[in-house]
Amino acid sequence: MDLVEGYGGYVSEASRGLSSERQEGFQVKRHHESLISVDLKKPGSSTGRFANATLVRLSEFLSAGYKKGVRPVKDWRTSTFVAIDLMVYAILNVDEKNQVLTTYVWYRQSWTDEFLVWNPEDFDEVKQLSLPTANVWVPDILINEFVDVGKSPDIPYVYVTHDGLVRNYKPIQVVTACTLNIYNFPFDVQKCSLTFQSWLHTIDDINITLMRSPEELREDKSVFMNQGEWELLHILSNYKIFSVDNDDYYAEMKFHVVIRRRPLFYTVNLLLPSMFLMVMDIVGFYLPPDSGERVSFKITLLLGYSVFLIIVSDTLPATAIGTPLIGVYFVVCMALLVISLTETVLIVRLVHKQDLQPPVPPWLKYLILELAPVLFCIHRKPRLCSNLTSQPPDLELYKESSYGTAQCPLHHTCELGRRRSHLDREGGGSLEGVLLGLGRPLPRDPTPPVMDNILQEVTAIRHFLEKRDRCREVAKEWLQVGYVLDVLLFRVYLVAVVAYSITLGTLWSVWQVA
Repeated sequence: MDLVEGYGGYVSEASRGLSSERQEGFQVKRHHESLISVDLKKPGSSTGRFANATLVRLSEFLSAGYKKGVRPVKDWRTSTFVAIDLMVYAILNVDEKNQVLTTYVWYRQSWTDEFLVWNPEDFDEVKQLSLPTANVWVPDILINEFVDVGKSPDIPYVYVTHDGLVRNYKPIQVVTACTLNIYNFPFDVQKCSLTFQSWLHTIDDINITLMRSPEELREDKSVFMNQGEWELLHILSNYKIFSVDNDDYYAEMKFHVVIRRRPLFYTVNLLLPSMFLMVMDIVGFYLPPDSGERVSFKITLLLGYSVFLIIVSDTLPATAIGTPLIGVYFVVCMALLVISLTETVLIVRLVHKQDLQPPVPPWLKYLILELAPVLFCIHRKPRLCSNLTSQPPDLELYKESSYGTAQCPLHHTCELGRRRSHLDREGGGSLEGVLLGLGRPLPRDPTPPVMDNILQEVTAIRHFLEKRDRCREVAKEWLQVGYVLDVLLFRVYLVAVVAYSITLGTLWSVWQVA
């Protein structure tokens, strides 16, 4: 019994030993299989149709264990330097009213990713690879002046070189706020800024530098479309470190895009028509001052200029903070036309219906007719009132008759008329006295009142002619005053227009050359 039991125990012990050896061998076998499976799944190994695809193996090698949410440095104290570059492709729109600039730029940035490094000899001498942007770490560099999301194409890939250099090149439609100065319109030069900086990371984490030298960046116009309204002058760059709360410091790179407007369109459509109208207004002064056509001519010019301003009002830039100088120029031209019309109305009023006007005051006669012609070299019009000095032959005959110098057929009647006229001027005398003075007897005229009536009529005609001569002299003086004033005001107006035009032309020329 004991033997059997001992034998059984021996057998059981032997079986247990055999089973443990099998288990150890099985475990070793499973361990080898697991090692083989690990070797098959390690990065850089592929199966199936991608077994010989070098780029696939390289992509799997780089993406294995990569954390795109962590800044790609092995030492956290190391800053990531991001080199950026900017190339302006086109100026799409300049909105002066809303102070917005829309540009299309080629933006380039590069940085070093210490986790995207490989040996080109292990991957068929592949030295660069394109990877999806969503699978790698990208710096959060933005433009501070952004006011709207532009219609930029989506570039989903970045280039990675074997030494870890990541290059992210993409075009961007930039809609930015810009302080636009339109005072010099249409000869204005605008300077708008594009500020690139990391929105969150401080300078200890992300620093910014230029990809090219500032001189190369300034003069680079190789991709700019130079056929639009705006001309690219240069691009300036400025690096600055700033702090918001005097604790954390940030790095920023500011690009100043300097552009200039081409003024040819506005010169032809705005300035030249205005100049032509002003020249016609000056030519209108050569119309006679006593002619009513000058007033209607200047009113027509004023109405035409008003219509012109209504048409060009949509072309001028409008802002709430300032008015362009060309707008002031148009307003001043309108004011000059109004002044010209007022001057014409004044002169026409002086030379119209002179018979009803009082005599020229002595002070005005001295200033206008004596002093002004000498000071301003104004020549009096030689035949200004020649038509007024001519007298009809019949009235001249009546005038001569009234003074008793006309020849009459009867010597007795004429002598009688002269004596009677002389006595009338002396305030006394009668017809009888006249006859007695002549040594003649009193005639026995059956109708003596008829002669008295004739003498009264002749005297009335004489007084009328004298009054008409005085009125003509007053009219001649007012005509001379109007003529001198017209010449004087014309010269003042011409000097004002020429001085104003020269000043604006000089300013616009300086702005255009600068």
